[in-house]
Amino acid sequence: MSRYFTLKEANETLALLRPKVEEILRIRADVLARQPELWPAIQRSVGNGGSAELSRLYLDFERLDQLAHQIQDLGVYIKDLSVGLMDFPALREGREIYLCWRFGEERVEHWHELEAGFAGRQRIDWDDAL
Repeated sequence: MSRYFTLKEANETLALLRPKVEEILRIRADVLARQPELWPAIQRSVGNGGSAELSRLYLDFERLDQLAHQIQDLGVYIKDLSVGLMDFPALREGREIYLCWRFGEERVEHWHELEAGFAGRQRIDWDDAL
């Protein structure tokens, strides 16, 4: 891991992270909503070189890629784009952990061991905030 966040830094980063994750979730929902119309366009384009629907889809995927790189450049790990789940590398008692945040949560309030994942999330004890 190249960067470790304090709890304060992770929460401050949310101001930059929220709009990016919100846009990712919006694009994802739009792509899923357009899925029934996209599959026939994909099938037609195999033989004729493309379609307007696929051009728009390509732009959506390009934007998703840009947003994902912007998030990663912040030092945040994307864990699940379908729910906006993000991990912030951190240290706790000298060992590496993840501070865990999901889109819609007001602040970073959970952490988990590296191998534990979302199922192993534990609430941060604010009296002893990492």
